[in-house]
Amino acid sequence: MSRPLTLVELLRHGPLPETTVYGPADSPTEIRSVRIVDRVESLDVVQPGTAVVLVGHVASAAWTVEMALRKAWEHAAACVVAAPTAVRAGSVGELADRLGVSLLLVAGEPLDTAVLLASVVAQPEAGRAALMARAAHRIAGAGHRPAEVLAALHDVLPRTSVALTGPSGDLLAGRASALHTASADVSVRVSVRDPDGGQLAALTARSQSRAPDWAATMTEVLHLAVAPLTAWAAGERLGVERSERAASALLRTLLDRDAPDTGTAAADSEPDPVLSSAVALGWATEGPLLAYALRPGVAPTTETGPLLTTWWNRAGIGGPLVAYRDVWVCWRTLEGGEPSAEALVRAERRLAAAVAEAALPWPVAGAVAGPLESLTALGPALDDAVAAAGVARPGTVVRADRAGSAQLIAALPRDALRRPAAALLGPLLAADRDGTLLRTLAVLLDVGGAPSAAAARLGVHRNTVTARLERLRTLGCDLEDPELRLPLHVACQVLLDEGR
Repeated sequence: MSRPLTLVELLRHGPLPETTVYGPADSPTEIRSVRIVDRVESLDVVQPGTAVVLVGHVASAAWTVEMALRKAWEHAAACVVAAPTAVRAGSVGELADRLGVSLLLVAGEPLDTAVLLASVVAQPEAGRAALMARAAHRIAGAGHRPAEVLAALHDVLPRTSVALTGPSGDLLAGRASALHTASADVSVRVSVRDPDGGQLAALTARSQSRAPDWAATMTEVLHLAVAPLTAWAAGERLGVERSERAASALLRTLLDRDAPDTGTAAADSEPDPVLSSAVALGWATEGPLLAYALRPGVAPTTETGPLLTTWWNRAGIGGPLVAYRDVWVCWRTLEGGEPSAEALVRAERRLAAAVAEAALPWPVAGAVAGPLESLTALGPALDDAVAAAGVARPGTVVRADRAGSAQLIAALPRDALRRPAAALLGPLLAADRDGTLLRTLAVLLDVGGAPSAAAARLGVHRNTVTARLERLRTLGCDLEDPELRLPLHVACQVLLDEGR
């Protein structure tokens, strides 16, 4: 046998037309029967749990309605139902509040109301199904935008606060009060998945109602809103894929805005539309984060972005790819529990492998920066990654905090330095027929002049490097001269890059 319909379910999702309620509106009282009362004396035989529908003489005056309320209280009736025209004095509503008896003033003919009530009470599960059908219709008609979807949820879940939050708990739409639950409140949470099946956001609903199964009802209604919110995210991503400028503009807005407090939204906080759009696109908003930059070895064209994006998605590193300051940048959340230092090393190695094997019509240089604790530090981290990518050689990756002398020297203007470099190394170039001495000099300068380290990098014996070092000194390349060391290093890089 199905559970009887409760008064709160009837008021929130029942078939009644426009209804005004005096007295408790969230009573968990079960409605077990419906009785039409047209005489005052009939009120003496009302059974507990009865919905009393007043018609005729007993519904014609305020004093008879007050008498019906008192009798309903004495006999534990579920509620009293009357037409709005039956109540003209404020004392009737005050009495309903004082007695704790629900008085429902329903628009339309009382006999029609009685028939509706009897149908719902006789088939409570059908009434609950109609409830969900109306909720689905209202939510479907709201569209896909989060603000409209949340407004529809508030319409079908009265006296209930609902909020849409991002992965870090930031309020995206709805009411922040839904995130602060008192011990007596009923609270439920439903996950919202993105178009790829990942975690996008969460819907949280809070209600003070103590009606039976109300948590299950809220959960079922929230699930109706998941599909339109997923569709919203899919639409946002499709729009950005069609326009690189849209993603770039959103990133600039995200970086330029005043950084909000992270974590659970305060009770008086407002939804953040910029963060909402970022979440819809699948952009990471919760730290710790890693930042990436990619610099293609070609002047940007309309094909550069799509080609990079396709390759990036196949590389599987994760995160968005957005045009930013003549390069493309990306950021992603670190995997849970992964140490930050180790994560940065792994990210550098993984990106280096992807860049080295990139099947693109031009080489790519990359950089990694981070880790950063939260989204508020994304701007500086992206700037660091962009700067590091600017000094990285094509086909290589540089960590923003590990850009060495070779990368910095490689960023210097080669055309202006080529002739001075050749003049400085003239004697060496004249004697170095196969380039062995030039490469040895460059490696020795890279490792600080240590023969053993240079031998390991060159793959030769230490004595071989020592012999070449003596030969270099005779050709005017004295690594012990502090004023000569930097010019020699710059000259080696310029000439070696020219020969590649």
